[in-house]
Amino acid sequence: METKFLENTVEFKIDFFEVDSMRIVWHGNYINYFERARCAFLDKIGYNYIAMEESGYIFPVTEVKCKYVKSLHFGDLCRAKAILVEYENMIKFNFELYNAKTGELTTKGSVSQMCIDAKTGETQFVCPEIWRNKVEKCIKEGGLK
Repeated sequence: METKFLENTVEFKIDFFEVDSMRIVWHGNYINYFERARCAFLDKIGYNYIAMEESGYIFPVTEVKCKYVKSLHFGDLCRAKAILVEYENMIKFNFELYNAKTGELTTKGSVSQMCIDAKTGETQFVCPEIWRNKVEKCIKEGGLK
């Protein structure tokens, strides 16, 4: 069982351009929903992709897992939860997508990211102190505000 350090939730409506001819969300868009939830989390903690790059690091995705449980449809309200489960040696989020109206779990998955020095391209086996400090501060304060 992984430790859940912090989590954040966002909600958004499923738009027509995101669905197939059956009005079901196209399977690849669920990864985009993970990204929306992850970006909202990073914005809230104060270390988004722009801040990462400004601090001299980039975090490319190294692994994506996605389990489709139930479909989302055009017009549904999606509740996307990003759960930080690793932050010291890599960034790893677990994700849960729900139909916000029914509360049903529709999709779950995870995304892992490695830290790379933006100037040298070298893999960093410990995430930068600025990131770790932001996470640990939020943990001490009882979560994201």
